Amino acid sequence: MKPMELKSLIRDIPDFPKPGILFRDITTLLGDAKGLSQTIDRFTDLCRPMGADYIVGMESRGFIFGVPLAYNLKVGFVPVRKPGKLPAAIHSVEYALEYGSDRLEIHQDALPVGSKVLIVDDLIATGGTAAATVELLEKAEVNLVGFGFIVELLDLQGREKLPDVPIISLVQY
Repeated sequence: MKPMELKSLIRDIPDFPKPGILFRDITTLLGDAKGLSQTIDRFTDLCRPMGADYIVGMESRGFIFGVPLAYNLKVGFVPVRKPGKLPAAIHSVEYALEYGSDRLEIHQDALPVGSKVLIVDDLIATGGTAAATVELLEKAEVNLVGFGFIVELLDLQGREKLPDVPIISLVQY
């Protein structure tokens, strides 16, 4: 299966979650055994050269792709969660959304100072969640080596909010 064929496994849902939005639904990709396998294998091949010590994935779809990537790369996985989900001392950052704000958290002791970290999520749109995760990693005093996304919505220019490190996206719209 060629990389562009992955796009055929992503379903378009018009007017979700509100009128005028075209939602890119990856559940159809997740349900296709060959497509999911190729996605993880390709992601692994492209991310390996970054030399990460840890994969950081944002709740919740970042977990879906981050854990198998960490397994394949033989590195640790660290979750970034929504408020109130982590039991130990946390770093926290609030960030703006189109319709309000949200907050992300990471355990303060999750990453050794100076470690090399790759941020993974299913999709980059406006870049707000990824940029907020960068702020968390700055508090943790680690080195960001790159980003990995399955889907990138190019018109929303999310890359422009991110630091100048490698950014991988397997499917672009």
